[in-house]
Amino acid sequence: MTGKERMLTALECKKPDRVPVFELAYNEPSIIGIASHFTDKLPPVKPAAEMEPEELLLTFEALALFIDELEIEGVTARVLEQQELLGNGYFKNSWGVVLKQNPFGLAFPMEGPIKEPADLTLYSPPKVDADIDLMMLGMVKGRLGANHAIVFATHDCFGPSWRLRGGLEHLLMDYMDNPQLAHDLARMTIDHSKELVSAAIDAGADVIALEDDLAFNTNTLMSPAQFDEFIGPYQKEIVDLIHEKGAKAIKHTDGNIWPILDRLIANGFDGIHPLQPQAGMDLKKVKEHCSGRICMLGNIDCIELLPSGTEEEVEKAVKKAIDDAADGGGYIISSSNTIHPGCKPENYIAMVRAARKYGVYS
Repeated sequence: MTGKERMLTALECKKPDRVPVFELAYNEPSIIGIASHFTDKLPPVKPAAEMEPEELLLTFEALALFIDELEIEGVTARVLEQQELLGNGYFKNSWGVVLKQNPFGLAFPMEGPIKEPADLTLYSPPKVDADIDLMMLGMVKGRLGANHAIVFATHDCFGPSWRLRGGLEHLLMDYMDNPQLAHDLARMTIDHSKELVSAAIDAGADVIALEDDLAFNTNTLMSPAQFDEFIGPYQKEIVDLIHEKGAKAIKHTDGNIWPILDRLIANGFDGIHPLQPQAGMDLKKVKEHCSGRICMLGNIDCIELLPSGTEEEVEKAVKKAIDDAADGGGYIISSSNTIHPGCKPENYIAMVRAARKYGVYS
Protein backbone atom coordinates (compact mmCIF):
# COMPACT_ATOMS: atom_id res chain seq x y z
CA MET A 1 0.00 0.00 0.00
CA THR A 2 1.10 3.62 -0.50
CA GLY A 3 1.19 6.03 2.40
CA LYS A 4 -1.93 7.70 1.08
CA GLU A 5 -3.75 4.38 0.92
CA ARG A 6 -2.73 3.55 4.50
CA MET A 7 -3.93 6.90 5.85
CA LEU A 8 -7.26 6.77 4.06
CA THR A 9 -7.83 3.14 5.03
CA ALA A 10 -7.19 3.92 8.70
CA LEU A 11 -9.52 6.95 8.50
CA GLU A 12 -12.22 4.56 7.31
CA CYS A 13 -11.63 2.57 10.53
CA LYS A 14 -10.28 -0.28 8.44
CA LYS A 15 -6.98 -2.14 8.64
CA PRO A 16 -4.11 -1.14 6.31
CA ASP A 17 -0.96 -3.23 6.00
CA ARG A 18 0.71 -1.25 8.82
CA VAL A 19 -0.16 1.50 11.28
CA PRO A 20 0.34 4.85 9.52
CA VAL A 21 2.41 7.70 10.97
CA PHE A 22 1.42 11.36 10.67
CA GLU A 23 2.04 14.73 12.34
CA LEU A 24 -0.22 17.76 12.17
CA ALA A 25 2.75 20.14 12.38
CA TYR A 26 6.50 20.44 12.82
CA ASN A 27 8.09 23.71 13.93
CA GLU A 28 11.01 25.00 11.87
CA PRO A 29 13.69 23.98 14.44
CA SER A 30 12.14 20.50 14.59
CA ILE A 31 12.22 20.14 10.81
CA ILE A 32 15.87 21.12 10.71
CA GLY A 33 16.76 18.93 13.69
CA ILE A 34 15.12 15.83 12.23
CA ALA A 35 16.44 16.47 8.71
CA SER A 36 19.99 16.89 10.04
CA HIS A 37 20.04 13.10 10.50
CA PHE A 38 19.67 12.72 6.73
CA THR A 39 21.38 15.73 5.10
CA ASP A 40 23.75 18.64 5.76
CA LYS A 41 21.99 20.97 3.29
CA LEU A 42 20.03 22.92 5.87
CA PRO A 43 18.98 26.53 6.46
CA PRO A 44 19.77 28.35 9.72
CA VAL A 45 17.43 27.65 12.64
CA LYS A 46 14.98 30.55 12.92
CA PRO A 47 11.22 31.18 12.58
CA ALA A 48 9.74 31.04 9.10
CA ALA A 49 8.68 34.69 9.36
CA GLU A 50 12.37 35.66 9.53
CA MET A 51 13.54 33.42 6.67
CA GLU A 52 14.52 34.57 3.23
CA PRO A 53 12.71 32.84 0.33
CA GLU A 54 15.64 30.54 -0.39
CA GLU A 55 15.77 29.57 3.30
CA LEU A 56 12.06 28.75 3.25
CA LEU A 57 12.60 26.54 0.22
CA LEU A 58 15.48 24.76 1.96
CA THR A 59 13.26 24.21 5.00
CA PHE A 60 10.49 22.76 2.85
CA GLU A 61 12.96 20.48 1.10
CA ALA A 62 14.32 19.35 4.49
CA LEU A 63 10.75 18.45 5.54
CA ALA A 64 10.11 16.60 2.29
CA LEU A 65 13.39 14.75 2.64
CA PHE A 66 12.68 13.17 6.00
CA ILE A 67 9.02 12.56 5.10
CA ASP A 68 10.39 10.45 2.24
CA GLU A 69 13.27 8.90 4.20
CA LEU A 70 11.04 7.82 7.10
CA GLU A 71 8.10 6.96 4.81
CA ILE A 72 5.69 9.13 6.79
CA GLU A 73 2.22 8.42 5.44
CA GLY A 74 0.70 11.90 5.59
CA VAL A 75 1.95 15.49 5.33
CA THR A 76 0.21 18.75 6.25
CA ALA A 77 -0.24 21.96 4.28
CA ARG A 78 -1.92 25.11 5.51
CA VAL A 79 -2.44 28.75 4.56
CA LEU A 80 0.77 30.76 4.99
CA GLU A 81 -0.41 33.72 7.04
CA GLN A 82 0.04 37.13 5.48
CA GLN A 83 1.59 39.60 7.90
CA GLU A 84 1.49 43.37 8.16
CA LEU A 85 4.41 44.07 10.49
CA LEU A 86 3.59 46.54 13.26
CA GLY A 87 6.91 46.54 15.14
CA ASN A 88 8.07 45.12 18.48
CA GLY A 89 7.12 41.62 17.42
CA TYR A 90 3.49 42.45 16.59
CA PHE A 91 1.77 41.95 13.25
CA LYS A 92 -1.70 42.09 11.77
CA ASN A 93 -3.04 39.22 9.69
CA SER A 94 -5.44 39.32 6.74
CA TRP A 95 -8.43 39.09 9.13
CA GLY A 96 -7.37 42.28 10.91
CA VAL A 97 -6.33 40.42 14.07
CA VAL A 98 -3.23 41.77 15.84
CA LEU A 99 -0.90 38.99 17.00
CA LYS A 100 2.34 38.75 18.96
CA GLN A 101 5.07 36.69 17.31
CA ASN A 102 6.24 33.63 19.22
CA PRO A 103 9.71 32.17 18.53
CA PHE A 104 8.61 28.81 19.94
CA GLY A 105 5.25 28.23 18.26
CA LEU A 106 2.05 29.88 17.11
CA ALA A 107 1.64 33.64 17.33
CA PHE A 108 -0.82 34.72 20.02
CA PRO A 109 -3.85 36.95 19.22
CA MET A 110 -3.76 40.21 21.17
CA GLU A 111 -6.55 42.31 19.66
CA GLY A 112 -9.47 41.62 17.33
CA PRO A 113 -11.41 43.94 15.03
CA ILE A 114 -14.85 42.94 16.36
CA LYS A 115 -15.24 44.64 19.72
CA GLU A 116 -19.03 45.04 19.60
CA PRO A 117 -21.90 43.92 17.33
CA ALA A 118 -21.83 47.14 15.31
CA ASP A 119 -18.28 46.36 14.20
CA LEU A 120 -19.46 43.24 12.41
CA THR A 121 -21.80 45.20 10.14
CA LEU A 122 -18.79 47.09 8.75
CA TYR A 123 -16.47 44.08 8.56
CA SER A 124 -15.65 41.84 5.60
CA PRO A 125 -13.54 38.69 5.89
CA PRO A 126 -10.58 38.27 3.54
CA LYS A 127 -11.41 36.82 0.15
CA VAL A 128 -10.22 33.31 -0.61
CA ASP A 129 -7.35 33.59 -3.09
CA ALA A 130 -6.33 30.11 -4.23
CA ASP A 131 -3.06 31.36 -5.74
CA ILE A 132 -1.92 32.62 -2.33
CA ASP A 133 -3.88 30.57 0.20
CA LEU A 134 -3.10 27.23 -1.43
CA MET A 135 0.54 27.95 -2.27
CA MET A 136 1.86 25.53 0.35
CA LEU A 137 -0.70 22.90 -0.66
CA GLY A 138 0.54 23.14 -4.25
CA MET A 139 4.16 22.71 -3.16
CA VAL A 140 3.34 19.71 -0.96
CA LYS A 141 1.17 18.11 -3.61
CA GLY A 142 3.81 18.58 -6.30
CA ARG A 143 6.66 17.21 -4.18
CA LEU A 144 4.93 14.51 -2.11
CA GLY A 145 1.46 13.93 -3.53
CA ALA A 146 2.22 10.70 -5.36
CA ASN A 147 2.66 8.49 -2.29
CA HIS A 148 1.50 10.53 0.70
CA ALA A 149 -1.89 11.67 1.94
CA ILE A 150 -2.09 15.47 1.70
CA VAL A 151 -3.79 16.96 4.76
CA PHE A 152 -4.93 20.58 4.56
CA ALA A 153 -5.21 22.15 8.02
CA THR A 154 -7.62 25.02 8.56
CA HIS A 155 -10.47 26.00 10.92
CA ASP A 156 -14.16 25.62 11.55
CA CYS A 157 -16.03 28.49 13.26
CA PHE A 158 -14.70 28.48 16.83
CA GLY A 159 -11.10 29.63 16.55
CA PRO A 160 -11.64 32.37 13.95
CA SER A 161 -14.58 33.72 15.96
CA TRP A 162 -12.69 34.16 19.22
CA ARG A 163 -9.67 35.62 17.43
CA LEU A 164 -11.89 38.21 15.76
CA ARG A 165 -13.23 39.07 19.22
CA GLY A 166 -9.69 39.55 20.49
CA GLY A 167 -9.71 36.71 22.99
CA LEU A 168 -11.36 33.43 23.91
CA GLU A 169 -13.00 34.91 27.00
CA HIS A 170 -14.95 37.43 24.90
CA LEU A 171 -16.56 34.77 22.71
CA LEU A 172 -17.41 32.56 25.68
CA MET A 173 -19.12 35.54 27.32
CA ASP A 174 -21.00 36.15 24.06
CA TYR A 175 -22.46 32.65 24.35
CA MET A 176 -24.28 33.90 27.46
CA ASP A 177 -24.66 37.65 26.95
CA ASN A 178 -24.71 38.18 23.19
CA PRO A 179 -25.70 34.95 21.46
CA GLN A 180 -26.69 36.64 18.19
CA LEU A 181 -23.18 38.03 17.75
CA ALA A 182 -21.75 34.55 18.41
CA HIS A 183 -24.04 33.07 15.75
CA ASP A 184 -23.24 35.84 13.27
CA LEU A 185 -19.51 35.27 13.75
CA ALA A 186 -19.96 31.52 13.37
CA ARG A 187 -21.91 31.97 10.15
CA MET A 188 -19.37 34.34 8.61
CA THR A 189 -16.33 32.28 9.55
CA ILE A 190 -17.78 28.90 8.59
CA ASP A 191 -18.82 30.23 5.18
CA HIS A 192 -15.25 31.42 4.61
CA SER A 193 -13.86 28.07 5.77
CA LYS A 194 -16.22 26.15 3.50
CA GLU A 195 -15.06 28.16 0.49
CA LEU A 196 -11.40 27.60 1.39
CA VAL A 197 -11.89 23.88 2.06
CA SER A 198 -13.71 23.40 -1.22
CA ALA A 199 -10.85 25.04 -3.10
CA ALA A 200 -8.28 22.95 -1.19
CA ILE A 201 -9.98 19.67 -2.08
CA ASP A 202 -10.25 20.76 -5.69
CA ALA A 203 -6.50 21.48 -5.57
CA GLY A 204 -5.68 17.98 -4.34
CA ALA A 205 -6.16 17.75 -0.58
CA ASP A 206 -7.10 14.22 0.50
CA VAL A 207 -7.93 15.10 4.10
CA ILE A 208 -9.06 18.27 5.87
CA ALA A 209 -7.98 18.81 9.48
CA LEU A 210 -10.06 21.35 11.38
CA GLU A 211 -7.91 22.88 14.10
CA ASP A 212 -8.66 24.95 17.25
CA ASP A 213 -8.90 23.49 20.72
CA LEU A 214 -12.27 22.93 22.37
CA ALA A 215 -10.99 21.82 25.78
CA PHE A 216 -8.33 22.15 28.44
CA ASN A 217 -6.91 19.34 30.57
CA THR A 218 -9.92 18.80 32.83
CA ASN A 219 -12.96 19.74 30.77
CA THR A 220 -14.29 21.40 27.65
CA LEU A 221 -14.01 25.17 27.22
CA MET A 222 -17.75 25.46 26.73
CA SER A 223 -20.66 23.40 28.03
CA PRO A 224 -22.02 20.61 25.83
CA ALA A 225 -25.19 22.67 25.43
CA GLN A 226 -23.17 25.65 24.18
CA PHE A 227 -21.30 23.35 21.79
CA ASP A 228 -24.65 22.13 20.46
CA GLU A 229 -25.88 25.67 19.84
CA PHE A 230 -22.84 27.64 18.71
CA ILE A 231 -20.39 25.13 17.21
CA GLY A 232 -21.83 21.73 16.37
CA PRO A 233 -24.30 22.69 13.60
CA TYR A 234 -21.74 24.86 11.80
CA GLN A 235 -19.08 22.18 12.19
CA LYS A 236 -21.39 19.58 10.68
CA GLU A 237 -21.92 21.81 7.63
CA ILE A 238 -18.24 21.80 6.79
CA VAL A 239 -17.78 18.09 7.52
CA ASP A 240 -20.71 17.31 5.21
CA LEU A 241 -19.10 19.46 2.50
CA ILE A 242 -15.76 17.65 2.92
CA HIS A 243 -17.47 14.30 2.47
CA GLU A 244 -19.56 15.50 -0.49
CA LYS A 245 -16.30 16.44 -2.23
CA GLY A 246 -14.77 13.03 -1.53
CA ALA A 247 -12.24 13.90 1.21
CA LYS A 248 -11.86 12.84 4.84
CA ALA A 249 -12.25 15.07 7.92
CA ILE A 250 -10.12 15.12 11.08
CA LYS A 251 -10.92 17.18 14.16
CA HIS A 252 -7.94 18.41 16.15
CA THR A 253 -8.54 19.50 19.72
CA ASP A 254 -6.32 19.24 22.75
CA GLY A 255 -7.72 18.58 26.18
CA ASN A 256 -10.36 16.42 27.84
CA ILE A 257 -13.04 16.02 25.18
CA TRP A 258 -15.03 13.21 26.80
CA PRO A 259 -18.09 15.50 27.29
CA ILE A 260 -18.34 16.17 23.53
CA LEU A 261 -16.64 13.14 21.99
CA ASP A 262 -19.88 11.52 20.88
CA ARG A 263 -20.99 14.84 19.42
CA LEU A 264 -17.85 15.00 17.29
CA ILE A 265 -18.53 11.48 16.08
CA ALA A 266 -22.15 12.39 15.31
CA ASN A 267 -20.95 15.38 13.28
CA GLY A 268 -19.25 12.90 10.97
CA PHE A 269 -15.55 13.32 11.63
CA ASP A 270 -13.46 10.45 10.30
CA GLY A 271 -10.61 11.03 12.76
CA ILE A 272 -9.96 12.64 16.14
CA HIS A 273 -6.54 14.09 17.08
CA PRO A 274 -4.42 14.18 19.30
CA LEU A 275 -5.92 12.42 22.39
CA GLN A 276 -3.71 13.95 25.05
CA PRO A 277 -2.75 11.46 27.77
CA GLN A 278 -2.37 14.25 30.37
CA ALA A 279 -5.98 15.28 29.71
CA GLY A 280 -7.56 11.97 30.60
CA MET A 281 -7.77 10.67 27.03
CA ASP A 282 -6.64 7.13 27.86
CA LEU A 283 -6.11 5.49 24.49
CA LYS A 284 -7.43 2.07 25.49
CA LYS A 285 -10.63 3.59 26.91
CA VAL A 286 -11.11 5.75 23.82
CA LYS A 287 -10.68 2.67 21.62
CA GLU A 288 -13.25 0.73 23.64
CA HIS A 289 -15.69 3.63 23.43
CA CYS A 290 -15.17 4.57 19.78
CA SER A 291 -14.06 1.38 18.03
CA GLY A 292 -15.31 1.33 14.46
CA ARG A 293 -16.89 4.80 14.71
CA ILE A 294 -13.89 7.13 14.37
CA CYS A 295 -10.16 6.79 13.69
CA MET A 296 -7.85 7.75 16.54
CA LEU A 297 -4.69 9.76 15.91
CA GLY A 298 -2.04 10.58 18.49
CA ASN A 299 -1.46 9.95 22.20
CA ILE A 300 2.37 9.75 22.09
CA ASP A 301 3.26 12.27 24.80
CA CYS A 302 5.02 15.38 23.45
CA ILE A 303 5.03 17.20 26.80
CA GLU A 304 7.39 14.95 28.73
CA LEU A 305 8.22 11.80 26.77
CA LEU A 306 9.36 13.15 23.39
CA PRO A 307 11.30 16.08 24.93
CA SER A 308 12.84 14.31 27.93
CA GLY A 309 12.44 10.56 27.57
CA THR A 310 14.89 8.02 26.25
CA GLU A 311 14.56 6.32 22.88
CA GLU A 312 13.79 3.09 24.74
CA GLU A 313 10.95 4.79 26.63
CA VAL A 314 9.58 6.15 23.35
CA GLU A 315 9.64 2.67 21.83
CA LYS A 316 7.82 1.25 24.84
CA ALA A 317 5.12 3.95 24.63
CA VAL A 318 4.59 3.34 20.90
CA LYS A 319 4.27 -0.41 21.46
CA LYS A 320 1.67 0.18 24.18
CA ALA A 321 -0.30 2.60 21.98
CA ILE A 322 -0.38 0.06 19.16
CA ASP A 323 -1.44 -2.69 21.58
CA ASP A 324 -4.20 -0.45 22.98
CA ALA A 325 -5.59 1.06 19.79
CA ALA A 326 -4.47 -0.60 16.56
CA ASP A 327 -6.46 -3.83 16.71
CA GLY A 328 -8.73 -4.03 13.69
CA GLY A 329 -7.44 -0.76 12.24
CA GLY A 330 -8.55 2.80 12.83
CA TYR A 331 -5.37 4.08 14.51
CA ILE A 332 -2.65 6.45 13.27
CA ILE A 333 0.53 7.02 15.28
CA SER A 334 1.10 10.69 16.09
CA SER A 335 2.35 12.85 18.92
CA SER A 336 -0.10 14.23 21.47
CA ASN A 337 -0.01 17.60 19.70
CA THR A 338 2.85 18.48 17.34
CA ILE A 339 6.61 18.03 17.01
CA HIS A 340 7.61 21.29 18.69
CA PRO A 341 11.17 22.56 19.29
CA GLY A 342 11.33 20.89 22.70
CA CYS A 343 11.02 17.41 21.20
CA LYS A 344 14.29 15.58 20.65
CA PRO A 345 14.71 14.78 16.94
CA GLU A 346 16.14 11.38 17.96
CA ASN A 347 12.97 10.61 19.92
CA TYR A 348 10.77 11.49 16.96
CA ILE A 349 12.80 9.18 14.74
CA ALA A 350 12.59 6.49 17.45
CA MET A 351 8.79 6.94 17.48
CA VAL A 352 8.56 6.36 13.74
CA ARG A 353 10.88 3.36 13.79
CA ALA A 354 8.98 1.80 16.70
CA ALA A 355 5.76 2.21 14.73
CA ARG A 356 7.37 0.26 11.89
CA LYS A 357 8.65 -2.40 14.30
CA TYR A 358 5.36 -3.05 16.12
CA GLY A 359 2.73 -1.70 13.75
CA VAL A 360 2.65 -4.34 11.00
CA TYR A 361 -0.75 -6.02 10.71
CA SER A 362 -0.70 -9.78 10.27
